Amino acid sequence: MSKGTLFDKVWDAHTVGTLPSGQTQLFVGLHLIHEVTSPQAFAMLRERGLSVPYPDRTVATVDHIVPTENQARPFADTLAEGMIQALEQSCKDHNIRFNNVGSGRQGIVHVIAPEQGLTQPGMTIACGDSHTSTHGAFGAISFGIGTSQVRDVLASQTLALGKLKVRRIEVNGELKPGVYAKDVILHIIRKLGVNGGVGYAYEYAGTTFEAMSMEERMTVCNMAIEGGARCGYVNPDR
Repeated sequence: MSKGTLFDKVWDAHTVGTLPSGQTQLFVGLHLIHEVTSPQAFAMLRERGLSVPYPDRTVATVDHIVPTENQARPFADTLAEGMIQALEQSCKDHNIRFNNVGSGRQGIVHVIAPEQGLTQPGMTIACGDSHTSTHGAFGAISFGIGTSQVRDVLASQTLALGKLKVRRIEVNGELKPGVYAKDVILHIIRKLGVNGGVGYAYEYAGTTFEAMSMEERMTVCNMAIEGGARCGYVNPDR
C-alpha cells in the first residue's frame, strides 16, 4: 500500500488497473442502491444481457419516495409505487439484499449503512446519490455516481474514475455554544466557494473535526459535494 494520505492508500489498494483512457479501474467494496437511480441501470443490464456477479456487495433500500403519512402498499402516488416495484423485482432477480418498507432496516441510504455496520474505514463505497460523501466520516472513500455508473458497478463491481487530488482542510479550536458542524462546513464553503473542491477530495483535519461526534462528521462530509468536492473524509480514530 502506498504512502501518503488515506485517500491515496485506499485508492491504490482498490486499483484494478489503468484503462486506455488513463482513468483508473477502481474496485468498489460496497455498492448502495435505491429506487431513484437504479431502475434505469437494471434496465440497461437487461438490454445487454448482463448479470450482477457480486450481489453480496450491493445493498438496496427504498429511500426518497416513501410517503410520510401512510406507508401502506400500494403507495397512493402511482409513480412512487412503480419505482418501488421495479426495485423489488430487480433485487429479487439478482439476489440483492433489499431493505424494504416494513423490514425495520429501511431508511435514508447514508444513515442505514453506517447504522448497520456496512460502512467501514478503508472501504470504497459508491451510490447513485450525490451525498454519498457522507460515508467519509468513517474513513471510507465514497463517491456519488450517475445511473450509467450504477450500471457499471452492478455489472463489474468497478468504476472508471480519474484520480482526485486531495485538499487538506484544517480547522482547530473549540466551537462556541450555538455553533455546530453545519456552521463549520458552511463557513468552509463560503471561504473556498461552491467550486473550490472541483477535482479534489476534501480531507478534514484538525482538533475541531477530531472532537466531533460521528454524526457531526457525517454532516461535514455530507456537505463536501456542496463545495464541489467529489468526496470528503475524516481520518478514522478510535
